[in-house]
Amino acid sequence: MTTVPDTVRFSVLDRSRTREGSTAAQALRDTVTLAQDLERLGYHRVWVSEHHGVPGVAGSAPTVLAAAVAAATRTIRVGTGGVMLPNHQPLVVAEQFGVLESLFPGRIDMGLGRSVGFTDGVRRALGRDKDDADDFAAQLDELLAFFTGTSATRVHARPSEGLTVPPFVLAMGEGATIAARAGLPMVIGDFRNRSKMLRGIDRYRAEFRPSPWAAEPYVVISGTVAVAGSEPEARRLIVPEAWSAAHSRTHGTFPPLPPAERITALDMTPKERELYDSGLHGHIVGTEQQVADELAAVIKDSGAQEVLVTTSTYDREGLLESYRRLARVARLAPA
Repeated sequence: MTTVPDTVRFSVLDRSRTREGSTAAQALRDTVTLAQDLERLGYHRVWVSEHHGVPGVAGSAPTVLAAAVAAATRTIRVGTGGVMLPNHQPLVVAEQFGVLESLFPGRIDMGLGRSVGFTDGVRRALGRDKDDADDFAAQLDELLAFFTGTSATRVHARPSEGLTVPPFVLAMGEGATIAARAGLPMVIGDFRNRSKMLRGIDRYRAEFRPSPWAAEPYVVISGTVAVAGSEPEARRLIVPEAWSAAHSRTHGTFPPLPPAERITALDMTPKERELYDSGLHGHIVGTEQQVADELAAVIKDSGAQEVLVTTSTYDREGLLESYRRLARVARLAPA
């Protein structure tokens, strides 16, 4: 029987997805409640995301939500997956994480991405444009300098200066090279394009430069994992997100998640059907043994030290049951 290495950490990114018939406020409360459940199950960290102007995502202020999650938990690490640095001034980001680390010492992670607003309208509202992502490496250096007290601005970030908040780079496009050259841990996905993911990991390790933040490469692989008593039950969990992604690519909006049963009865256009079917493939989905087999293989191929699970679904109880089963697969130690 295949087993997952017990040296690998398992963590969760919850995007605070809204569901049909529910509210954004409930989605945020669900994230906090889920974090408490994940802590009891033995997961290493829980992260929250940043999205602006997206109808299907309530998580628009990740450091605020991270504070709520940290206040409701005791031991699990809490962070962002991530703060999109081009959307913000590095000083403000440093101050926010300095406050979080001061309130919840030793538990805060600073996951950082290089994406900008999802649409032209959002970017205008943020005062940003697509080209701002090109300055991510410089923005990252500026941010980290506020923690070490070496900012070229000569500004001292309070209470951040002198604190250690572990930074992670979300690797998309050039992210692997940026993470390597900055000497930072890297989060890379997803499981649907494993050859691309593995190439990014190889590049990261080959170009890694030790830094005060990390002496050696640290790889977190991320993607959707769904576990249930049968493979059809597990696949049911990923149906709402697959349809929502297909809808966003054909209609330009990312809607709240509908129940799986309604989606399977829909009459889709050929393009919607093509995108929907594509969205159902490539994830790690199945029974506990099927998932253990796939996870063991991708962990062996990638050499990853950690798995960050990013599953979203309409069925919150089904999602929690999936995390319970995954905790057994990963042999996590419950609190």
